[in-house]
Amino acid sequence: MSETAEQNGQENIITLKGMYEDYFLDYASYVILERAVPGIIDGLKPVQRRILHAMREMHDGRYHKVANIIGQTMQYHPHGDAAIGDALVNLGQKDLLIDPQGNWGDVRTGDSAAAPRYIEARLTKFALEVAFNPQTTDWQLSYDGRKKEPIGLPMKFPMLLAQGADGIAVGLSTKILPHNFNELIKASIKLLQGKRVKIYPDFQTGGMIDVSDYRSGKRGGRVKVRAKIEAVDKSTLAIRELPYATTTQSLIDSILKANDKGKIKIKKVVDNTAEHVEVLVELGSGVSPDLTIDALYAFTNCEISISPNACVIIEDKPHFMTVEDILDICTQQTKALLKRELEIRKAELLEKLHFASLEKIFIENRIYRDIEQCETWEAVLEAVDSGLRKYVRVPGEKPKKNDDRLELLRDITEDDLVRLTEIRIKRISKYNTFKAEEQIKKLEEELKEVQHHLDNLTDYAIAYYENLLQKFGKGKERRTIITTFENIEATEVVAKNAKLYVDRKEGFFGTGLKKDEFVCECSDIADIIVFRKDGKYQVSRIADKVFAGKDIIHIDVWKKGDDRTTYNAIYVDGKTGRTFAKRFQVQSITRDREYDMTTGENGSKPLYFTANPNGEAEVVTVQLTQGSRARNKVFDYDFSELEIKGRSSKGNTVTKYPVRKVSLKEEGESTLGAIKIWMDEVSGRLNTDERGLLLGEFSSGDHLFAIYKEGAYEVIELDLNKKFEPKEIVSIGKFDPDAVISAVYYEGERGWSVAKRFQVETTSTNQRFLFITEHKKSKLLFASPEPGAAIQYQIKEGSQKIDQELDIEDFIDVKGWRAMGNKVADQRLLSVSPLKKETAASSKDDGGEKLKPGDSIDFDVEDDGQTKMFD
Repeated sequence: MSETAEQNGQENIITLKGMYEDYFLDYASYVILERAVPGIIDGLKPVQRRILHAMREMHDGRYHKVANIIGQTMQYHPHGDAAIGDALVNLGQKDLLIDPQGNWGDVRTGDSAAAPRYIEARLTKFALEVAFNPQTTDWQLSYDGRKKEPIGLPMKFPMLLAQGADGIAVGLSTKILPHNFNELIKASIKLLQGKRVKIYPDFQTGGMIDVSDYRSGKRGGRVKVRAKIEAVDKSTLAIRELPYATTTQSLIDSILKANDKGKIKIKKVVDNTAEHVEVLVELGSGVSPDLTIDALYAFTNCEISISPNACVIIEDKPHFMTVEDILDICTQQTKALLKRELEIRKAELLEKLHFASLEKIFIENRIYRDIEQCETWEAVLEAVDSGLRKYVRVPGEKPKKNDDRLELLRDITEDDLVRLTEIRIKRISKYNTFKAEEQIKKLEEELKEVQHHLDNLTDYAIAYYENLLQKFGKGKERRTIITTFENIEATEVVAKNAKLYVDRKEGFFGTGLKKDEFVCECSDIADIIVFRKDGKYQVSRIADKVFAGKDIIHIDVWKKGDDRTTYNAIYVDGKTGRTFAKRFQVQSITRDREYDMTTGENGSKPLYFTANPNGEAEVVTVQLTQGSRARNKVFDYDFSELEIKGRSSKGNTVTKYPVRKVSLKEEGESTLGAIKIWMDEVSGRLNTDERGLLLGEFSSGDHLFAIYKEGAYEVIELDLNKKFEPKEIVSIGKFDPDAVISAVYYEGERGWSVAKRFQVETTSTNQRFLFITEHKKSKLLFASPEPGAAIQYQIKEGSQKIDQELDIEDFIDVKGWRAMGNKVADQRLLSVSPLKKETAASSKDDGGEKLKPGDSIDFDVEDDGQTKMFD
């Protein structure tokens, strides 16, 4: 059937296909425009706009039952009370436009609000200031034609970016993340000043966010959001801030699920959330807190990825744009609304000034007496009009010679004449010329001020934003920390929830071969590398039982990108009979594919093989066969003279004669050199990616040394999974057993400020030792492992503050780490700061940078005995 019937007066017939096209398009447009996607004018969806409009009509300064608000909103919104109630609770929980009272639920725990009849709400002062003005609102009829509702509220604030938006329509969706209130205002001011801005999300729940791939909120961007996790002690972790759109319950469920799968090892999870979020994770014995924190980020909702998609309605069409573009549109719209309000106010002032001038002339010149003899209404109006024109002239009227009449702002209308005749006798009798002139002067001054604002509209808009910041910005500081997250490899942080066994002779490995040789503990997602006696090797994913080929000579967990583990091999080439030596690494490989450490020729086989976790290079003894023609049948070969090459390299020739045996002569040292290690100054994580503060170059056996603000030091075994809390650290770097630590602290029991110098005498690692007294008021003021330490400090004598200097090295000799030290002052030092001292020792290069007290923190001891530390 055709889409239209024959044209012989018959009706047009719409086919099923045509109905689908038309009706589906109508439906899609309705969902996009009327339900799911917010408008750029006010940043609100229709249901939110109608709720706020209904609340404004009800507003009397008191709280209203939510059930009543829902009922009032149903006059404008035709989708039922449930949809209105959910949207109202959502608005109330964002704490911007609606002031809630009662149990409104909790976005942190996922608890729902109480029933509408039990909770109350009213508009906030902020909402009343920025969202409503009937004079600048464009109106339309409600769905039933009985009421008027706003097409868009005259919003003088980027509400869309402050609240965020989330909606799924037909064929498109929107996801705009919330941004910080104060930062939006400051960014709007910068835009008005002609500057460029960048804004980033901020969430009520706090946490941390990585915005390196945010792309200004456009499609294709992504942000990572993390919970804030702290190590309370060696067996307890505390989650105190949540990722956006995550609740404590969903977070706990994800942790328990990861534990059930063996990804992490925990004892139990306790939810202590009340006024503040606190989820405690108790760890099993021997479980690393730092490794567990990484595992929580890798396997649970402690880290989530969010893909923003800034889609808004502009002139009844969806547009995809950046958050900076949205902010710019909102800022210019605010400026336009302010201009419109000023123009309205100007028109009102002009009307008031016009009538005040007419009234003054009408009464002072007793023009009202001219109407006493008039017999008709027309005559009355004509008498008033002619009487006024003796004293005023209208715009466009040419002035007469010596014309001192008052020039009006506009012509006199019949309405003006009517209003003058309606003035009561009582008002005329009490008319005060002085007050009238004062009123006219006041109106003229206000009119001048309004005109000044119109002439300097940008400055006026900036002042408006600054006023908003001052009135409503308190308590709305950024809660979500902007940082950069390091990539966490799941294979590196997953708990060792499996045991690896191997049957070397038959060539099987896996977690189910419990009667065979135990290799190591590993995770159930680990990759295993296997080398065989025939020179072949491969990497396979661990399973219950995996066949890797008979006669296994080496098996271990393989890590992708490992640039430290080095394999040393000597093999004979089956084609030439020559013996070659090679050193190689396996950093990348195709899983389950066989590779060959030899040339692969028939008869090729390895004679010697070792795996070295830190690139060690040993010395071996090579014995040739007795029948060989070589002069020296026994000689040494040093692998350290051999360069590390790719896994497919042939290697260097050892000998062209037949080899009977290769044996180890001497253990070797690493040829890869010391490894440079940095500490991320935000996350506190150690890394080799040149991110953060360089701690030094570390070889096998080297340790870290840290001094903490609590007045303790610690010698730490090097572990790249280690994570520090930067705010707790005074100094961190490579441990030098001969270094002398200089310290100044306040001794709480005696009330002295004390200096001391000591060396590390303890031998335990990964244990903190307190080197100041244990009194609760004792506070560390300064500490440094650098030679030649000196400080500048301030004390109080009477009402004066006196600055002094102290060379700690000259002041006191090196004593035991438990010694109290020598008294610097018998009072609290007001402030302490490091003083650079030129010495030969100070130029010593220990291969690393230190986070020194003077570089990162200052100490300021207040009169209350508390030590304040600030960046």
